[in-house]
Amino acid sequence: MNIYPAITTGNNSNWRDKFREIDYLRIEEVAVFPTLLEKSDRKNLYQLIKESSIKKIPIVHLRTDMDIEELDFFAKKYDTQIFNTHSSKEFPISEKWLRDYRELISIENTHNTPFEESELNKYGGICLDFSHLENSRILETERYNKEVEIISKFKIRCNHISAIKEDFSFIDAEKRKLRYDSHDLGNHTELDYLKNYPVNYFSDFCAMELSNNLIEQIEAIAYINSFMENRDSFIKTMIE
Repeated sequence: MNIYPAITTGNNSNWRDKFREIDYLRIEEVAVFPTLLEKSDRKNLYQLIKESSIKKIPIVHLRTDMDIEELDFFAKKYDTQIFNTHSSKEFPISEKWLRDYRELISIENTHNTPFEESELNKYGGICLDFSHLENSRILETERYNKEVEIISKFKIRCNHISAIKEDFSFIDAEKRKLRYDSHDLGNHTELDYLKNYPVNYFSDFCAMELSNNLIEQIEAIAYINSFMENRDSFIKTMIE
């Protein structure tokens, strides 16, 4: 299991400031989430990437208006292994992407669109967002059980890791629903829910999807690794 800090572009993410951290810490591998950036801002993002210490970008969250040249930029220059996107029911998936990158594209479970087997069969596998799944477990038992069944049938190619709040983080105004998942990590215990998921749910490509700065993300990764290592040791002891 590899967990990567990420340049996210959501509210409060301060994505430009993250490049100062990247250069200060000499970070060479990150995930990138350009999902809330219009084309002009994405050009600025790509220029900052080129000027930075970054050498590899294993995971990239696609945005529906991205040109094929943008995927080429990541795959050919930064060895991107996984592109994830939302269901085509939520956002169109470009046919141009599929010509060269179908097997690298994984479909993410989101609030609006749960996994569907018929769609997953067309792509490289699953992008399992743990916090969205946990939110379903807490609030939508039927949907959660169905998704767990589907997850068992497909390869988990990558993961997103965010926080789960002790109390609901906000109300989704559009759907009038509570939500416990959040991209703002307040303390490490908001990651403890991950302990309840089986080891085989964790892929080799896990990305922190947090607005937190990169130092805080790296500390959170160390926290996750510590309890995952302890769990692995316990399982080995039980087997022996």
